[in-house]
Amino acid sequence: MTLPFTKMNGAGNDFVVIDNRKLDRHLSKEQIARLCDRHRGIGADGLLAVEPAEQGADVRFRYYNADGGEAEMCGNGARCFGRYTARLLDGSKKTLSFETIAGILTAELIDDQVRIAMSVPFGLELGSPVPSVGPVHNLNTGVPHAVVFVDDLDHLDLVKEGAAIRYHEHYQPNGTNANFVRILAPDHLAVRTYERGVENETLACGTGITACALIHHLLSGVPSPVRIDVRGGDTLTIGFEPGPDQTFSGVTLTGPADFVFDGEITI
Repeated sequence: MTLPFTKMNGAGNDFVVIDNRKLDRHLSKEQIARLCDRHRGIGADGLLAVEPAEQGADVRFRYYNADGGEAEMCGNGARCFGRYTARLLDGSKKTLSFETIAGILTAELIDDQVRIAMSVPFGLELGSPVPSVGPVHNLNTGVPHAVVFVDDLDHLDLVKEGAAIRYHEHYQPNGTNANFVRILAPDHLAVRTYERGVENETLACGTGITACALIHHLLSGVPSPVRIDVRGGDTLTIGFEPGPDQTFSGVTLTGPADFVFDGEITI
């Protein structure tokens, strides 16, 4: 089978994107993993598929990690998905809605930037004691994230430390993503992320930096918005409206979503 695809990246987090609105692309977990393989395939942190909506949105968002397993959401992927879908729909729509496992999201196209209205966060745990790791903050921003604040981000053994959290029994059976944060200024953070499914560091993680910004607000009281530098070199912006009892509404993620190339591959 020949598969047309588009390669995209959101702040260095890269994706294979396909149009499956006819539901005629039936990819196995193994095929998705091969497509995402950087040596034998196209190479990506994950695969995005556009499918018909089932609940009244414009389209349905399907996201698969690089290991081929389906995940609930991906913030950087959602921005790329929004821009790709706008192109599919002739580029005239500047606001799109799409259905995800984590709920219905909205993408707003602003020049070469995309702003995603994120789902409502849940599962907050501040300072959760994780033996052998220490106090870790947890928040689900579409997918589960653990957040640790550190003084030295550049020399951190991220794969070792990230895997220790991702596979810790506290987060079983599904595991978690692990984020390490350095405070640059009250409203400015730097973040590195170990992503489950990729099982390595990615250059950016949209849901991860969202969790970091919200937890930073709860710990410091810093107002919205919060700027975050990611490993890929971009600075993204998280907006939010604090609510009662450590809740949030109006959470947004704004950053780049770039087309890299279009192609076809035989699978």
